[in-house]
Amino acid sequence: MVPGVPQAAGEERMRRELIFQALDCQPVSRVPVGFWFHFLPDVLTDDWRENPRLLEQNVAGHQEFIKAFKPALVKIMSDGFFFYPSPGVFQPIDLPMITAIDSDHKWLQAQVTLIRRVRSCQEDATYFYNIFSPLTSLRFKLGLERLKYFCEAQPEALGKTLSRMADGLAHLARAAVTDGGADGIYLSVQNPDLNFFSYDFYAQYAAPGEKDILKAAQSAGGRNILHICGYAGVKNRLPFYADYPFDAVNWAVNVEDIPLEKGRTIFPQKTLIGGFPNTPGSVLTDGSKEEIKAKARDLIRKAGPLGLILGADCTVPSDVPLANLDYVREAAQEAIRFGGSGVQL
Repeated sequence: MVPGVPQAAGEERMRRELIFQALDCQPVSRVPVGFWFHFLPDVLTDDWRENPRLLEQNVAGHQEFIKAFKPALVKIMSDGFFFYPSPGVFQPIDLPMITAIDSDHKWLQAQVTLIRRVRSCQEDATYFYNIFSPLTSLRFKLGLERLKYFCEAQPEALGKTLSRMADGLAHLARAAVTDGGADGIYLSVQNPDLNFFSYDFYAQYAAPGEKDILKAAQSAGGRNILHICGYAGVKNRLPFYADYPFDAVNWAVNVEDIPLEKGRTIFPQKTLIGGFPNTPGSVLTDGSKEEIKAKARDLIRKAGPLGLILGADCTVPSDVPLANLDYVREAAQEAIRFGGSGVQL
């Protein structure tokens, strides 16, 4: 907890209960918050397979954040593990070399170790492990333009590759829960170019594997958070994801221009996460205490307190003061009371 902000009595033992109540759209003592950072300097290039010390750096970053902020919800960042393991893929003909990994694969087991170690930082928090969808993982490997070329040249082969990757990532989702002790997964999905990857392509080749990964976590007893990523200003077809098996959904409100309250109509009876922009110069990064708290109160008032976790569009910049995040938590704690007159804001 950032010094100077009091905790409610008994809050430490209630953190996990608070998140599960929110995920079940049940009344809560306060609207919870969830923010996350990257803990490695170059997440788009850092690769644990080339530098195993990255795991230690990632764990240390989590430890520092958790000790300082005492979060109720922790998204365990998969920094260092963005790249699905496979040989080099240079032409569409190479796609069959990308195979489904099994639960004994060292890349998977290293992530189980990461989850266990972060999970031990604070026993009373909830932990959700970040997994990227097969399409996003393949984009990391190929780059967007090569991915589009591969799709154009061999769409069926690309689809089969995404299916094999989904099988491997489903093993990771199950292991995250059963072996790592995570409470569930945070699956990041994105249609990286709406003008190229059509609705039909996504429905035929991407969606089945994404759903299988979520189902794998569920079958292991985990809860699912779906992140519809707006990285680099990418827009998505939000209604496309409405039938995915998840408990909570986080999308880039400020990229999609779809506020939380409108999202209630797209994702009925689901918990919503977010509301704040995550870009430099926004209210969360540069606003005053009162501006941040006013934004938090406004989000709660418009979206309603049930099935809501305040957060950001995506990962927040590493230099955001933790005090700013605590202002959100403080406002959420002040803004809601359940009683005979209902919610008071």
